[in-house]
Amino acid sequence: MESITVTSPEATMAIGAKLGQLVQPGDLILLDGDLGAGKTTFTKGLAKSLGIPNNVKSPTFTLIREYRQGRLPLYHMDVYRLEDGGAEDLGLDEYFDGDGVSVVEWSQFIADLLPTTYLRIAISRDTDADDQRVITFKPIGEHYQRLVDQLKE
Repeated sequence: MESITVTSPEATMAIGAKLGQLVQPGDLILLDGDLGAGKTTFTKGLAKSLGIPNNVKSPTFTLIREYRQGRLPLYHMDVYRLEDGGAEDLGLDEYFDGDGVSVVEWSQFIADLLPTTYLRIAISRDTDADDQRVITFKPIGEHYQRLVDQLKE
């Protein structure tokens, strides 16, 4: 398990951007963290490095936003509102098995629908320093371990 400490939203975006250069079709990135931890900020960096020009917004109310203008399609999901169920009807596996990269915020609410391999990224606030975040990478599967190893380089 690897952790990186960042001290600004720009640094969070930069790590997302570096990951965005490495992702491949069908990759699944899970983002965990409290409200305001920086999940969407991380996704903005990833989207930018994919060449997606749009302003990436949190998909809290739409559940899924699709961005198709970049090197790979980006499927940005926020499943917070599915805490009480309903995810089965969304066809998430079609996204996960698709031609793009899926980024899922609040993935614990769809845990039973996740594939067996993915990269979980936890973003947590430092209680002492408001701008500081600790980003922890938990790769599940060989492919995602290689991604994290490349990120470290």
